[in-house]
Amino acid sequence: EGPIAFSAGLDGVVDNDGLRHWDWVDQGGTEEGRWAYLTLETRHTHITVAEATSLDVVGKFAVEYGFEGCPWYPRLTAVTRIAPQDTVTATKVISVFTSRDTEDVTRSALEELQRARGVGYSALREAHNAVWDDLWRSSDVIIEGDELAQRAIRFSLFHLLIAAPRIDERVSIPAKTLSGLGYRGHIFWDTEIFMLPFFIFTHPETARRMLMYRYHTLDGARRKAALQGYEGAMFAWESAATGDETTPRWVPVWDKDAQDEKLVRIWCGDIEQHITADVAYAVDRYWKATGDDEFMRDYGAEIVLETARFWASRVSWNEALGAYEIRDVIGPDENHEHVDNNAYTNAMARWNLRSGVAIMAWLEVRFPERAATLRARLGLGPDDPLNWQHIADRIKLNYDEETGLIEQFDGFFALRDIAFEAYEPRTTSLQALLGIEETNRCQVLKQPDVLMLLYLHPGLYPEGVVRTNWDYYTPRTDLTYGSSLGPAIQAALAARMDDVEQAQRYFELAARTDLEDARGNTADGIHGATAGGLWQTVVFGFAGLQLAGQGVSVTPCLPPSWRRLAFRFIYQGKTYEVEIRPQGWDVFVVQEVSA
Repeated sequence: EGPIAFSAGLDGVVDNDGLRHWDWVDQGGTEEGRWAYLTLETRHTHITVAEATSLDVVGKFAVEYGFEGCPWYPRLTAVTRIAPQDTVTATKVISVFTSRDTEDVTRSALEELQRARGVGYSALREAHNAVWDDLWRSSDVIIEGDELAQRAIRFSLFHLLIAAPRIDERVSIPAKTLSGLGYRGHIFWDTEIFMLPFFIFTHPETARRMLMYRYHTLDGARRKAALQGYEGAMFAWESAATGDETTPRWVPVWDKDAQDEKLVRIWCGDIEQHITADVAYAVDRYWKATGDDEFMRDYGAEIVLETARFWASRVSWNEALGAYEIRDVIGPDENHEHVDNNAYTNAMARWNLRSGVAIMAWLEVRFPERAATLRARLGLGPDDPLNWQHIADRIKLNYDEETGLIEQFDGFFALRDIAFEAYEPRTTSLQALLGIEETNRCQVLKQPDVLMLLYLHPGLYPEGVVRTNWDYYTPRTDLTYGSSLGPAIQAALAARMDDVEQAQRYFELAARTDLEDARGNTADGIHGATAGGLWQTVVFGFAGLQLAGQGVSVTPCLPPSWRRLAFRFIYQGKTYEVEIRPQGWDVFVVQEVSA
């Protein structure tokens, strides 16, 4: 027999990688009530956060409780005794509220704490399990015959699910989810292009909240466009609470020659503008998958129209070419800066402009009052959609009909080719080995660019164009140590081409990103884009899921070891279940709800 002690504290002395985030507001507690609270305020955004905790210990012997009011660290203690074969149970309950949720955060936190204590641990755990059972029922992907693939996909889905906003539409999922300090919790295109599709087709209500984050930060996008001399809305490359640009302009980088750090200019926040069309693309994809006309009418249309306005002001007319250009940008391949007519950017801008035309026409037919409201609010004249269509039809696209090749940007084919194998083996990116300036002069991609376009728009070019461009760009893309966004897209495209060997190769490369810390940076946070990309590879690649109108079909291309692939998805208000085996497959509706 001997003493045993328990402690339950609230620690306000935390930082974000050396940056103090909090100011102290208030704290308190009581040993009689066995509760404590700590109230803090964020230094820059002035959001108040209250945390409350309790400590309840049950055993055979009496328990002596205490409260220590150390500044920034209120703490409850409990001391009792325990004998061999005895059981002592300690229960700690925590409640958190912010000033975005309620006016009196401390009172709300304490009231919710007492409610939860009254419910009890068993009931709380049961409710927790019920929520997770429901999440996995909609989300799970079953892969039999490949342990790595099964672990990787469930690992990925778990991290997406725990990072998803379930009650708040003013936040979204950061590039590193909520698992690390990398990128300081900022939102990139990773969210809409890589992660969002999983939620669109499994948890559309969560996808809607994620897109509402973009609607609530639309004013920040408008401010950015105006600041750079454009109209409409230009979404931030790195977005936070307000939607204003948060990308650092300069970052320190180690110079191995000088054996010292030097500041490097980061241009993404200025000229990596494809994210504006990416957000509009995500809005349209959600709408077409769910049939959520209310969302499109009240929120999505404004995003699409404002981004179309941006592109109309962003292009410039080249009289000699008889075409509109988009000059001085960064495409998805960030190894090349200040390029003209990036194929991905131009094609996505064209899509965005045409989508703006279509959405305005849809509003005028279905919701004429809303159309009139938006015209007045956004300053849209009757000729604006006509102008958007005029521009879209004349945007320069570097596609060669004879060869089937799409030049990534003006002059890309004239850049120097290098032999990747000359730098193997390696444990870092080619850009790190060559240097930023030299990489900019070479045909070395950080991630898919033209192939990214072909993945998002599979019917944009004639059959065979994907293979032609795959064969050209894949050997020139640093898929091992470039961007973590690359391998999953490569895998999905390979599966679409029925190249199962290449599909499995790149799928496994993506799968090991965080499971095995293949890039050595998982400590900075889980790669959310890889997690979402793995799901897309399985569903749209290996399963070959195709959706068009009310039609649903699969064209499987399974790796040889996969004995079974099963998953559910939601489309147009119906829940489907897909079951694929080497000898055949089934797709059937398991539940139908109103869209």
